[in-house]
Amino acid sequence: MARSSFWADFQKFLMQGNVIDLAVAVIIGTAFGKIVTSFVEDIITPLILNPALKAARVDSLQNLSYEGIKYGVFLASVINFLVIALSIFLMIRAFEKAKRRFSRQEAIEEAAVPDPLLVSQERLTNAIDRLASKMN
Repeated sequence: MARSSFWADFQKFLMQGNVIDLAVAVIIGTAFGKIVTSFVEDIITPLILNPALKAARVDSLQNLSYEGIKYGVFLASVINFLVIALSIFLMIRAFEKAKRRFSRQEAIEEAAVPDPLLVSQERLTNAIDRLASKMN
């Protein structure tokens, strides 16, 4: 009996929206990470570091060093971090801007819909005014 309750609780836990949302976020985050990593490693880093590599007469980042200190790979990692951080910052900034725009639009729509209580009060006031004018 205890096993049945355990599995039922486990199934309920798995079917909750939080677990599914987390799984989707991890999958999308992993895919986005691969895109950003490829963008940085295959496009940005070569654009920035190729002039340095040519000036140093080195064919790859692994060989870029000074007195035994291999700073090429480290430099590429720093650039990778900065571009990823910038990408995340821009994405969060765009999300926050869209969220504010959505909130403003929602507020405008709510303001456009009249309050039913106010509408009924106005109707009642108009009806009383008409009734009072007929009685005079």
